[in-house]
Amino acid sequence: MVILSTLDPRAPFVLDTHELGRRPGSAQRKTLSLPAPSDLGLGGVVWVPEGTDLEFELRLEAVMEGVLVSGTVRAPFDAECVRCLDSVDGEVVADVQELFVYPERADDPDVEAEDKELRVEGELIDLEQPVRDAVVLALPQSPVCRPDCPGLCSQCGVRLADHPDHVHETTDPRWAALAGLFTDDTTESGSTRAGPTEES
Repeated sequence: MVILSTLDPRAPFVLDTHELGRRPGSAQRKTLSLPAPSDLGLGGVVWVPEGTDLEFELRLEAVMEGVLVSGTVRAPFDAECVRCLDSVDGEVVADVQELFVYPERADDPDVEAEDKELRVEGELIDLEQPVRDAVVLALPQSPVCRPDCPGLCSQCGVRLADHPDHVHETTDPRWAALAGLFTDDTTESGSTRAGPTEES
């Protein structure tokens, strides 16, 4: 029975496994450069710019259950320092290892449940979701411009790295009421001294 694929063979992350065949143990190595998809990252904190090159070193191997893909993906990233909001850039190398199951083996009890979600469709496999998962896990969760970044002033927002001596004169709110009592007492004492003088 011929199983038709719903995947677009022209899509960047769709690979054709025809040359690999279905002979368990046969393998194929691929070196690829593919454009990063949109919305790859962790919200607005750290992200891989859409369209930048992702560099792949992959090994495709035919196994009994399907096609095992393993290797690495190298991805550049942009970010905002979580302490001072300055721009940060860098690169991560993420490990990729996924089993794409042959449709006829999807009901095999020996195949792990999570592996059944990724299928070989016809002779095509789609790497986009596994790549997204691998890269997002490899990205820094709390990027900083430097390990000792002092961040921003919590009161006025000035960048403390540019103003290392920056301070604010503040009164502990627990003493504010007491300071008010001293002020009232001074005022009352001044009024007493400024009272009427004795008649001559």
